[in-house]
Amino acid sequence: MAYNLKLAERVRKKLKEMPGISVEEKKMFGGLAFLVNGKMCINIGDEQLMCRFDPSLQQDILQRKGVKPTVMKGREYTGYCYVDLDVIEKDKDLMYWIRLCLDYNEEARSSRQ
Repeated sequence: MAYNLKLAERVRKKLKEMPGISVEEKKMFGGLAFLVNGKMCINIGDEQLMCRFDPSLQQDILQRKGVKPTVMKGREYTGYCYVDLDVIEKDKDLMYWIRLCLDYNEEARSSRQ
């Protein structure tokens, strides 16, 4: 279970700064997932960030530099993407993705339901 420790710490720090959310860390998808208010929000892999966002934004999000669709076991997941590390080196760029995920988190369904 390998994931980028430096990126995990950056995301952890940013999420701690957000008021009114509960954050839990859990090993998922071969990396470290950050569950916000009980729902998978962001996942840290070895070489990329996996984001969960509003599925209606899929086409626009996949047009961004350094973004790929999330494909697992041959299935593409709508509302999820991988973001390359080189496009989130700056805090403002990382915050774009964190905010995108948090914006959707409130309406996202929990897998526990």
